[in-house]
Amino acid sequence: MKIIPRNYERLLGVRETELAIKFVKDTFERTFAEVMNLERISAPMFVETGEGLNDDLNGVERPVRFDVAGKSCMVEVVHSLAKWKRMALKRYGYLPGEGIYTDMNAIRRDEELDNLHSIYVDQWDWERVITGELRNPDYLKSTVYDIVHALKQTEAQVCSAFDVIDPIINGDVFFITAEELRQLYPNKTPKQRENAIVRKYGTVFISNIGGPLGDGIPHDGRAPDYDDWKLNGDLLIYYPILDTAVELSSMGIRVNERSLLRQLDASGHMERASLPYHSALLSGQLPLTVGGGIGQSRLCMVLLHKAHIGEVQASIWDDATIRWCSENDIELL
Repeated sequence: MKIIPRNYERLLGVRETELAIKFVKDTFERTFAEVMNLERISAPMFVETGEGLNDDLNGVERPVRFDVAGKSCMVEVVHSLAKWKRMALKRYGYLPGEGIYTDMNAIRRDEELDNLHSIYVDQWDWERVITGELRNPDYLKSTVYDIVHALKQTEAQVCSAFDVIDPIINGDVFFITAEELRQLYPNKTPKQRENAIVRKYGTVFISNIGGPLGDGIPHDGRAPDYDDWKLNGDLLIYYPILDTAVELSSMGIRVNERSLLRQLDASGHMERASLPYHSALLSGQLPLTVGGGIGQSRLCMVLLHKAHIGEVQASIWDDATIRWCSENDIELL
């Protein structure tokens, strides 16, 4: 659904916006890496089909597939690097407390286009090795606080560099499980619940996403083979420009052998257990990790007070979106 902001005024012109986008990305990347003890590495834009490495998202999105000269298999553009990063940590020899981040660029061809969603996805994908003792909600919360700290530090520097911009992110995080949120707003849809809770608390982390709630319906879809559904969540902020919740990060402590089998069984995907990635995990060859993604364009949109993600990224838009943006003084890149 497209949201028309009330009395929207572009604070930065196109050229200044382009400079500001680079400032936001450079500042956050540096700050985030320092706070989280992460090293930048290179990552693929596509992986071989059938290896079990691609992110299946909600299980219905179609990856972009193509053949490659000299290869007998098909390859597909990544949806995210959730599973690839865990393999990289093993391959490169990272130890507990150490981690990686990378630029992830994806094409999500089935995305419904609106103010916050594009078929082009750019995010910082990150992953860190942990020990078994840290697979608990308290460690997950401490990681969320670290991310919010990096966000607030970046926002402060953006406001200093561009004096027309004021801070809007609340540094205090309210934690709630998806089931607690359902019980709080039983007559609302999941999206309506998110909007209601962020309007009340500003910055919210909704945990335990993926499995069915008390009404039998999940809060949101999650692939069964990367996040542990009992140790994951979404970081949301209230965005006054659009009067809505904006998800800045989806993250979680990753599955171990037990939770992977439990979630594959619950989702009806036990056949994946024989894929190369899943076999490696089930045989104890992969490290325990925590990880997630932080939207680059989404963060730029929020920190630069834009009404549409197309104001901070160059993508493809349908004719209706182009016309709608033109009519509402929203300048697409």
